[in-house]
Amino acid sequence: MSASISARLAELGIELPSVVPPVAAYIPATVHGDLVYTSGQLPMIAGALPATGKVGGAVDASDASSYARQSALNAIAAAAAVVGGVDRLTRVVKVTGFVASTPDFTGQPGVINGASEILGEIFGEAGRHARSAVGVPVLPLDSPVEVEVVFAWE
Repeated sequence: MSASISARLAELGIELPSVVPPVAAYIPATVHGDLVYTSGQLPMIAGALPATGKVGGAVDASDASSYARQSALNAIAAAAAVVGGVDRLTRVVKVTGFVASTPDFTGQPGVINGASEILGEIFGEAGRHARSAVGVPVLPLDSPVEVEVVFAWE
């Protein structure tokens, strides 16, 4: 990517959220070598979940995709906080997305596309990543989605 990540965020009109405080005994992100691992990020906005419940039930898949996007932005904020700024993040390596789903819902990949697509918009070619999208019966605080990201940094 030729432009800095902060410049790309400004170009997209995206302001990163504050780092979401942990809801249990963990830290939002940690560094090991040239990788930053985020804890699972919920789609918190100003300290609250925008919705609760299961995708395929009370939560629409399209809405859940926007929640995955928010979770990815929260992950960027957490990673940037531990490496000294967003411009030190150089690549998205891996995304793991969890979708609290009804038993008959099979659209988890489409939901987690919300995270993958915003990471691609922000990081460009360096935003292409390996990924898993997993359906689960329930997530913390009854969140519909949770996303964790591994970034490379320098």
